[in-house]
Amino acid sequence: MSTPILKVRELEVEYATPNGPAKAVGGVSFDLEQGEFLAIVGESGCGKSTLLFAIAQLLTYPAAMVGGTIGFDGVDLSALSEEELRKYRWRDISVVMQSAMNALNPTLTIGAQLADACRAHTEWSAEKIAERSHEVLTMVSIDHVHLKSYPFQLSGGMRQRAMIAMALLLNPKLVIMDEPTSALDVVAQRSLMSQIQSLRNELGFSVLFVTHDMNVVSHFSDRLAVMYAGQIVEIGKTRKVFDEPLHPYSAGLMDAFPSLVGAPRQLLGIPGNPPSLVAAQPGCHFAARCPLVMEICRVNRPELLEEDSHAVRCHLVNAVQV
Repeated sequence: MSTPILKVRELEVEYATPNGPAKAVGGVSFDLEQGEFLAIVGESGCGKSTLLFAIAQLLTYPAAMVGGTIGFDGVDLSALSEEELRKYRWRDISVVMQSAMNALNPTLTIGAQLADACRAHTEWSAEKIAERSHEVLTMVSIDHVHLKSYPFQLSGGMRQRAMIAMALLLNPKLVIMDEPTSALDVVAQRSLMSQIQSLRNELGFSVLFVTHDMNVVSHFSDRLAVMYAGQIVEIGKTRKVFDEPLHPYSAGLMDAFPSLVGAPRQLLGIPGNPPSLVAAQPGCHFAARCPLVMEICRVNRPELLEEDSHAVRCHLVNAVQV
């Protein structure tokens, strides 16, 4: 087995609120292998984006990392200064955040923005920068003539691909993506994801990908992590999680989105609301909404236990006794 490129251990993130700290990420641990595509899913507010921001060390007040470690390529990112982190960002770790197509500077051409990123993190010559800028646009199927275009002159899909090109500019080992397809139509989504998959196979970078789109996840990710109320409740091979979800929440998610194949079936929602992240509660976070809840679930919080490379946080599945 190769050494994981990313090792997250007991990561905790809190938001300061008038009613006390809200634990948006509570003790998350996982590994990401070199070249692996790990998708993270869950309903809004479960901590997916906060987790990505913490891993990229981009949290700002009122959010703060209060526990855990983030090991990247043998280095604990959480222990580095801002100046030390700068050496890793963009060069080794790049980030494509939600609505990234709107993150481009409207007053600069695409070429100028690619050149700015190169000058900030390398000592490349102007010729090398121009050559690399041409290469990365070609990678994402954008004609190099658009190096002279401003963002408003590109379609939404092209702007999103330009952001992917910028993320790949310095051949990073890890690309973190927070719902990069959310503002695109289904045709553009499929095209963009196919390009990401092709580039990953060609260049060998790892992908940490947050999305609400279960169909995107099912086609492109190697492993799938399901988050609920700041915790990972299930993580394993994508196909296994889809075909045989073990956690009641994972099963509920699968029942809540339509399949493009097979016989039509009734879609089912998950009744109730997620718990408050401010007031700590005993037992399983999902207990109040779980159709299979047991008494132990209300008083004893389950651990994330792994068997055959598949981990689940559930008393029913893990048969934990009081």
